[in-house]
Amino acid sequence: MIDLHYWTTPNGHKITIFLEETGLPYNIIPVNIGKGEQFKSNFLAVSPNNRIPAIVDHAPADGGKPISIFESGAILLYLADKTGKFIARDVRGRTESIQWLFWQMGNLGPMAGQNNHFSNYAVEKLPYAIDRYRNEVNRLYGVLNNRLADRAFLAGEYSIADMASYPWIVPYERQGQKLEDFPNLKRWFEAIRRRWCAPTRRRRRSTPISAASAPPRSARSCSARLRPPSSAPPRRRGEAPSLIRA
Repeated sequence: MIDLHYWTTPNGHKITIFLEETGLPYNIIPVNIGKGEQFKSNFLAVSPNNRIPAIVDHAPADGGKPISIFESGAILLYLADKTGKFIARDVRGRTESIQWLFWQMGNLGPMAGQNNHFSNYAVEKLPYAIDRYRNEVNRLYGVLNNRLADRAFLAGEYSIADMASYPWIVPYERQGQKLEDFPNLKRWFEAIRRRWCAPTRRRRRSTPISAASAPPRSARSCSARLRPPSSAPPRRRGEAPSLIRA
């Protein structure tokens, strides 16, 4: 069993994508970052950088005591190695997946995060900062578009590299970008979105969760960017989540 300390952010969605794709049983522990729950001591024991997501694997491969992992890229790599899925076994394919995973961690995620902050949350609107990060995100979209010109997915086969980047492309309009300007990226984006629109997918969570912590997976809202509602009742297992479109 895996405990997933989670909130509805692109980094959180990376991990729910992997867990749902592989069918690993997991238990969501919501960490409401709007209320500052990421600074609580019990969460810091798992994630010392006070950032979601983080996991605790209660059944590690070595059969020893539970392992805790923080940083979304490290979690994806750990889970890929644990399951032997969504990362190539040969050295060249594995290297392709890892380098594009690290590219997202060091480029797309941080730059899109800064873009979102200065464009949508900063009290003082600073044109220099807004233009700088919006233009950098545009450049990074171009990097992805060029990479996808001759392949379906970032490392050739669908992998953790795609799972890492996809949630950061979902809010492209909020990032001030147009997918029509990046046809290869748009094709890739729509291919992954269709995976999450499949109505036959089954959830593998062991406990009910609230709509605030549901991954973006239902047919009617698989491409939605989610924001946590101010309050949400617990959801019975098997009951469709109530998702809010941002």
